[in-house]
Amino acid sequence: MSSALTLIFTALLVTTTGIRIWLGRRHIAYVQRHRNQVPAAFNGNITLDSHQKAADYSATKTKLVIIEAVVQALLLAVLTLGGGLQWIDSIWSEFLVSQSIIRGALVICSALLVSSLMDLPFEYYKTFVIDEKFGFNKMTRAMFFIDLFKHSLVGLALGAPLLFAALWLMQSTGQYWWLYLWIVWSVFNLVMLALYPTFIAPLFNKFSPLTDESLKQRIEMLLTKCGFKSQGLFVMDGSARSSHGNAYFTGFGASKRVVFFDTLLDRLNADEIEAVLAHELGHFKHHHVIKRIALMFAVSFIGLALLGWLIDQPWFYAGLGVDIMSNYMALILFLLVSPVFLFLLRPIMASYSRKNEFEADDYAAKHANPKYLVEALVKLYRDNASTLTPDPLHSAFYDSHPPASIRISKLAAYTH
Repeated sequence: MSSALTLIFTALLVTTTGIRIWLGRRHIAYVQRHRNQVPAAFNGNITLDSHQKAADYSATKTKLVIIEAVVQALLLAVLTLGGGLQWIDSIWSEFLVSQSIIRGALVICSALLVSSLMDLPFEYYKTFVIDEKFGFNKMTRAMFFIDLFKHSLVGLALGAPLLFAALWLMQSTGQYWWLYLWIVWSVFNLVMLALYPTFIAPLFNKFSPLTDESLKQRIEMLLTKCGFKSQGLFVMDGSARSSHGNAYFTGFGASKRVVFFDTLLDRLNADEIEAVLAHELGHFKHHHVIKRIALMFAVSFIGLALLGWLIDQPWFYAGLGVDIMSNYMALILFLLVSPVFLFLLRPIMASYSRKNEFEADDYAAKHANPKYLVEALVKLYRDNASTLTPDPLHSAFYDSHPPASIRISKLAAYTH
């Protein structure tokens, strides 16, 4: 069984990496092939220069993603079949002989740290080379590393107790440890959803109450009409880091907030802002957030149940390059290799997400003027340099939002 798992894992790792490279190259070729002509749906609204900038921006980012995919695959192979996890465990065994919870936590944290350090150069390059080149980056290097430090501290403060709880449950609560861990994991996520807007997000951005009284009154009327209650309307200083614009709902239950990037408010007029907000309200009215949470809980339930069985199978460890069976090794192996086995399900998840976007657009078209949503989207596509001509197959795998032309065409039908 262990040799079969090794073969299956190796084949999937090579296959998925190959697919990622192939999709990326397809996407680059497709956007470059359509670079010299603005799609008909955007004629008169987006200039050829803006269209070409978006094509070049998308192609440049995708080239980096291809390189990152290869590096990630090599790192995963080294950590698993190459004996990397075994080596990390042997280092910590010199300090902590027994397979204790502390030793397990240190092994897992070390493996995750190595992965994060491998991702760091790509994030740095995207921010200070690609986004800088195309005029989007507003971050200083000091801000970049301060944010990194803050994220690390927050991740450690929140993740360490959860990790210790997981390892303790695996060690102390018998064969149904996975069920207890699933309950703890679910409660933790619900608490984080409630606490994030008030306690965590302000560590990274400034949130100020919306001060434009006429816009505020207009938005509150829309919220009331749609039956949405929030903790308040806030403006986030997105311009401190990037020139990209956005708006979103955050929080859960009574902690829900409506957040606008300051860059969004600078670019859109009141009619367009109302239409964008109506789209976000469409997600709320269709219960998309609740459905996503329920789906996440269902997937984690199945995953932990599967791990509850795999943890006692010697071939699971041996097949992935580990000689010693232990709770912490089973957990980190499962976390590392799961994305490889789930990669081919990405089109299903992306399709589900795009369906939600169409539903939200439909709601917005009925509760605001669809003409203004079209105008807002065109401005956002232009200002964010979002490609108008993504490769259809690449889009099917990766895009959570429908392609621009399809989305605009559907909304345009409401204006006639």
